[in-house]
Amino acid sequence: MNDLISIPCVLMRGGTSKGPFFLASDLPASPKERDHILLSVMGSGHPLQIDGIGGGNPVTSKVAIVGPATVAGADVDYLFAQVRVDQQMVDTSPNCGNMLAAVGPFAIEAGLVAASGAMTRVRIHNVNTGKLIEAEVPTPHGEVAYLGDASIDGVPGHAAPIALAFLDAAGARTGKLFPTGNPRDTINGIDVTCIDCAMPMMILDADAMGVSGYESASDLNANTDLLARIEALRLEAGRKMGMGDVSNQVTPKPVLIAKPKAGGDLTVRYFMPHQCHPSLATTGAVGIATACVTPDTVAYELTGGREPPAVLALEHPSGCLNVKLETRDGKMIAGILRTARRLFEGRVFAKPFAQVDRAA
Repeated sequence: MNDLISIPCVLMRGGTSKGPFFLASDLPASPKERDHILLSVMGSGHPLQIDGIGGGNPVTSKVAIVGPATVAGADVDYLFAQVRVDQQMVDTSPNCGNMLAAVGPFAIEAGLVAASGAMTRVRIHNVNTGKLIEAEVPTPHGEVAYLGDASIDGVPGHAAPIALAFLDAAGARTGKLFPTGNPRDTINGIDVTCIDCAMPMMILDADAMGVSGYESASDLNANTDLLARIEALRLEAGRKMGMGDVSNQVTPKPVLIAKPKAGGDLTVRYFMPHQCHPSLATTGAVGIATACVTPDTVAYELTGGREPPAVLALEHPSGCLNVKLETRDGKMIAGILRTARRLFEGRVFAKPFAQVDRAA
């Protein structure tokens, strides 16, 4: 196997996503060479990612790259990469809050952060957005604990709880909570909220798109006419948000919202952006909840107006996700409970750069 590139790797589930975790020092420093490696490792360009370890779905075609912190106040750097399934393309513009749940445990077990007491706080610098997130990782007896009584919708069974606190997530990509300058805009006759909080998103009422918002993810994915109309809106939203041509980017993410059905505050259908998420992205939940407490947004209108401190219950295709919002030093802090699990560790093999180039 000396004609293949061998790289240390840990496969982890973070929240409702999973993917390989790498130490930054084990990958090329050049973004181009690094992305070639990731495309080969994941097997992108095939719907099943049959020649790689990707799962054939956007939520299982994600990569986390972790290394020593490069900014003051952080313990580690975390670079997230969304690796396209159907195309040989790597997008490092967004963050992923579900994969983020596994960054703390990975960093501790990799020796980047020392366990401290029964609960270890890991301050994570998300390189994609420049934002800081605090993770509280259970470390009884000085070791990461994965087993526990916590559960999250979208993941079977129970696990140890990991508390994430997003510190001042506004303007993660564009530098502004509302990049267009407005909490509400009209695109192609549809009222939308273009918000950038942990994740750039375009939020719109499902009813305005001719659907209920309660459909299953598979039903929405089969509605090709709806997907085409959403994509047309997303492309224009990207331009209005100052992000340019977003046709080859996964942001902004479209979100259909509706009134709750199961006792929550809002029903959401989050797109990634061309498929409906089977549950809900953690970063998406932060932005949606923030929109719920911000006057004049589409979400604020549907929820009847909430003010922090508040816990927003967001109903999604697999259940519900709660977001706790509070203010600290004049900034919004969003707290979310997640779980994670270490699945496999070893080495993964990638084709040399020339081989990947020929396959591109």
